[in-house]
Amino acid sequence: IGEYRLETVQEYMYHIRNNAEQSVRNLLRDVAKRRGTKLSARDYLDDGSPIQAQVSIDEEKGSAVIDFEGTGPELRGNLNAPISVVHSAVIYCMRAMLDVDIPLNAGCLVPIEIKIPEYSLLSPSHTAAVCGGNVLTSQRIVDVVLKAFNAAAASQGCCNNLTFGQGGKDKDGVVKEGWGYYETIAGGSGAGPGWHGTSGVHCHITNTRIGDVEILERRYPVLVHEFSIREGSGGKGKWNGGCGVVRDLEFLEEIRVSILSE
Repeated sequence: IGEYRLETVQEYMYHIRNNAEQSVRNLLRDVAKRRGTKLSARDYLDDGSPIQAQVSIDEEKGSAVIDFEGTGPELRGNLNAPISVVHSAVIYCMRAMLDVDIPLNAGCLVPIEIKIPEYSLLSPSHTAAVCGGNVLTSQRIVDVVLKAFNAAAASQGCCNNLTFGQGGKDKDGVVKEGWGYYETIAGGSGAGPGWHGTSGVHCHITNTRIGDVEILERRYPVLVHEFSIREGSGGKGKWNGGCGVVRDLEFLEEIRVSILSE
């Protein structure tokens, strides 16, 4: 700002945003030419709850409406996803499908109108549990949107969240000092038209890296007996899906363990 002044910096911020908008509009026009203006896809959570997306593209304007009508109702568990998570998943997909190198920004959503049925699992009530929506349901939303655009097959479908530790409240409500460890376990990414999926990788919403085995074993009472590719788990086809992983842990002390996964 000191070198170029505030007005110039802000002007370039608008340029970046406008460029992202035009890039997505061009993407939508190209999809409309190749696949038509009406797209749809559906996938399911493990409990059978559907997530459905219907995409209507206006080729002339280069805009689209993504309507999640047909998605299942609010859940009693914690796999409900706030509207913000749905928007995050959609903007990620728009950016991921671009073949131009631009920074992710709000311009990617300008051409997109998102419709979500009220009190569905993607627009739950204010009292609904949503912990799993951010790290599980979000991945399934990405799978559905990419499927609708015929961009890529489904990936692992969740972030595979593993937590363990000691301490916290005991059965009497007494808080004991302790520690906690949290990791997301890798899986396979989906194949696409022209490429194989990648094995043992954190993809889409799992924007973290798993810790090194040597560091984990040095700092925590745990042994990692195996961390390997689960061969053959990705699915065979003209283009193969990426394989998942095997992660075999042995705890050397009494520990509380929890996994949030599909």
